[in-house]
Amino acid sequence: MEAPQSKEGGGEAVAPAQQESPRPECAEEQQLPSLEKKQRCSFDGQETKGSKFITSSASDFSDPVYKEIAITNGCINRMSKEELRAKLSEFKLETRGVKDVLKKRLKNYYKKQKLMLKESNCADSYDYICIIDFEATCEEGNPPDFIHEIIEFPVVLLNTHTLEIEDMFQQYVRPEINTQLSDFCMNLTGITQDQVDRADTFPQVLKKVIDWMKLKELGTKYKYCILTDGSWDMSKFLSIQCQLSRLKYPSFAKKWINIRKSYGNFYKVPRSQTKLTIMLEKLGMDYDGRPHSGLDDSKNIARIAVRMLQDGCELRVNEKMHAGQLMSVSSSLPVEGTPPPQMPHFRK
Repeated sequence: MEAPQSKEGGGEAVAPAQQESPRPECAEEQQLPSLEKKQRCSFDGQETKGSKFITSSASDFSDPVYKEIAITNGCINRMSKEELRAKLSEFKLETRGVKDVLKKRLKNYYKKQKLMLKESNCADSYDYICIIDFEATCEEGNPPDFIHEIIEFPVVLLNTHTLEIEDMFQQYVRPEINTQLSDFCMNLTGITQDQVDRADTFPQVLKKVIDWMKLKELGTKYKYCILTDGSWDMSKFLSIQCQLSRLKYPSFAKKWINIRKSYGNFYKVPRSQTKLTIMLEKLGMDYDGRPHSGLDDSKNIARIAVRMLQDGCELRVNEKMHAGQLMSVSSSLPVEGTPPPQMPHFRK
């Protein structure tokens, strides 16, 4: 949910830029075209026709493969948008997006082909990603003392191997403090008073979510993690709601992927360009559905995650809750799966 001063504004920790690792993927390696008459590009040890080869000291690289990657990156940097699209099309890759995105996509395609021959990190990646985007009670202007209660709990289950949405969960939640939704809230989210009046309370809905996740064997048979659009959903909405419902904070939601950080670090863009609609636009996609519907927002976030995975981004946990505080998670730490979902105990 886009809350006041939330996903766009304050309250979200800024993590240092992280270097994303490529996802290994088996694909046929192909040769890049010659871009300029006076330059050569190396691809898989082959060179395009031209005159002078671009040289670099071997001491600059720990392995010759990185020299080849650097040379090819230089060639890609000199390609026009039309050339980038043509080459991406040749490799049967997505051709939509701004020029910088296209360059990043092509560079990562080549990089994956070279590095997958050296090592495979498939065992360290997640099998599933659970995308969650809450909707909560709100008022126009949101007074500082206004208490936000979760009124929609959606989960989109993304299979990272097939890059398909495999299943979805969605339930409305009955608020217990601000029981009457404001006109502003209903117009923003599309959620009606009747829908929340007929809904279960948050502890009941959370139990249904956990049972659904258990049926999917998440955390037992399959390695998974949570992904959100910003820090607000877990560090604010869920944290406040658990306090209101006298529940301990659920252990499976203590770490997550903030896709805004991942997107900004991977595509090297400022934080101002990591809003949901802007990320979609830069990747050449339009929003599909109703904005501020928790389920539709989650599905669109999943589309961004799929495109990032296709472009070679290794989505990994980058934020966590520790002692009630939002903290960043270093990208240098090993990839860890989220623990099996368990219903938290009520506070005494």
